[in-house]
Amino acid sequence: MCRPEGALLVADLALAAIGDDIDAIGGLTLGADPVAYGVAAIAATRGRSLRSFAIRKEAKDHGVAGRLAGALLPGDQVVIAEDTVTRGESPLEAARVVRELGANPVMIMVIVDRGGACRSLAEEAGIGFHALVTAPDLGFDYEGA
Repeated sequence: MCRPEGALLVADLALAAIGDDIDAIGGLTLGADPVAYGVAAIAATRGRSLRSFAIRKEAKDHGVAGRLAGALLPGDQVVIAEDTVTRGESPLEAARVVRELGANPVMIMVIVDRGGACRSLAEEAGIGFHALVTAPDLGFDYEGA
């Protein structure tokens, strides 16, 4: 995601996986930030409006307070983005905060699933899961497997 060609490739794959009913994309800072902001920016160049946001690891007590930074609204249908997952704790934490803010996380979308556990945890939480690639796709075993 930190190279232009990578951002375009990830956005192409992500936008193909994200339904038209999605309003916003974001997740727990820092892993989600380049994914969410890059996908939303490239979507805009294609006439598709996706707002982006980040969930801070801790609430701020000055400026814009709380854990939310960005454009998430109550009632939004949301994709939780992440660069890589092993156990899936970060995207599930982001989904919990998104729900607390009144929005609906409908999918966790990751660039690389290297652990294999996030899918089942997402499903237990009632959230869809989509990995653009997995460790086995890249010729590696899942971590911890």
